[in-house]
Amino acid sequence: MKSNAVSPTINEKNGAQKTGYGPGEAPRWVDYSRCVRCGLCLNACPTYRELGLEMDSPRGRIYQMIQVERGRLPLSESFVRHIDLCLDCRACETACPSGVEYGKLVEVARGQIEKYYKRSPVGSFLRRAFLFDILPHRRRLEIVGKLLRFYQRSGFERLVLASRILKLFPGRLEHVARLAPRMEKPFFTERLGTVVPAEGTRRYRVAFFAGCIANLSFARLNDATVRVLTRNGCDVVIPADQGCCGALHVHAGIRDVARDLAKRNIRAFLADGYDAVITNAAGCGSVLKEYPLLFEEEEREFLEPAKQFIARMRDATEFLAGIDFNRDFAVIKKRATYQDPCHLGHAQRIRQAPRKLLAAIPGLELVELKEAEVCCGSAGIYNVVHNEMAEQLLEKKMKRVDETKAELILTANPGCLLQLRAGLARGHVGNRRVLHVIELLDEAYQGAHTVVRS
Repeated sequence: MKSNAVSPTINEKNGAQKTGYGPGEAPRWVDYSRCVRCGLCLNACPTYRELGLEMDSPRGRIYQMIQVERGRLPLSESFVRHIDLCLDCRACETACPSGVEYGKLVEVARGQIEKYYKRSPVGSFLRRAFLFDILPHRRRLEIVGKLLRFYQRSGFERLVLASRILKLFPGRLEHVARLAPRMEKPFFTERLGTVVPAEGTRRYRVAFFAGCIANLSFARLNDATVRVLTRNGCDVVIPADQGCCGALHVHAGIRDVARDLAKRNIRAFLADGYDAVITNAAGCGSVLKEYPLLFEEEEREFLEPAKQFIARMRDATEFLAGIDFNRDFAVIKKRATYQDPCHLGHAQRIRQAPRKLLAAIPGLELVELKEAEVCCGSAGIYNVVHNEMAEQLLEKKMKRVDETKAELILTANPGCLLQLRAGLARGHVGNRRVLHVIELLDEAYQGAHTVVRS
């Protein structure tokens, strides 16, 4: 029988721990009641595999959500720690025979934590500075990007890391500093508001979702994506009014900001009749395709537009594999392996599309990666916030990569690219590269084009 959420019973201003979820969005009985506690999710869960603790498994976390909802467990530091440690990789959804939508549950639970749990002053300041004051604002993000680019290119970063001064700071700041994405020049933001015509006969008119941080640190990946689309007969529109997708906000439980960002993107991409809206980021694509969840209980007037938006939303590999794509590739005689991004494989259930594209490249030997479906530890900003756990997962992933003896390590998500490149930088053997699937397609197209011209 469905239980009623318990209203706050404490004075939150004094920092006391509340019992039960507050009003508004919270994990719902109709969702969590599907969990029959069979345990098939346990071995799929990275944190359970590492720690062996029931409370750090999907089943255990759902149990804690139920107890909080019923007022039997306080929304306390212990509960928050177990929920925060979840990667939200959604491997449990793939394993679950009952169809539990765990991602939906953990994200709304984090929304309640955001509203009713008081974090440390330092943690609260950093979260607000990054997720509220910088990420949603393009100009501020560009300023930070330019400062970081100067820090990286001036030699100051190399000096700081070589001095080992970061070891004097608490936590794992030195490890985290080495994960900083490289700021590229020029930023892709310069191309917002432009239209790139198709090469040859136009077959499709698509819009490209460029992201936020990706505009700064994966600008060349965005360029490559546009080129690949145009070589497949697409007019590519890059709307100027688009912005951050809100994925990091959804995963952090900051649902009000995520809703505002969603509304902005819905307006930007529904303004014209595109055949598809394309993203090259699995993490962004997962949240973009789930925009309706943000409007099920709040601002319901956007629910139908959100459904119209996701009807056109496609991952770049999904779109290309679904059309008669251009197979005019150069021969690439390399041994490659592919790492499934969690939010492509588990959340969007897209596994064969990248492999279909890679199989079409002549000369490429694709070796399947053992445990390719297990998270690499990136998970948005998880590798920053929970660096120790993320590095444990990365080390296991790199051992699996080493087993393949692959020269090319391929994936389909910018966050995974950063994490896997960090793994290579640790000194794993071999002269290898980490690439997005789209980057390899772009190289194969350019190689063929060069041969024809010469």
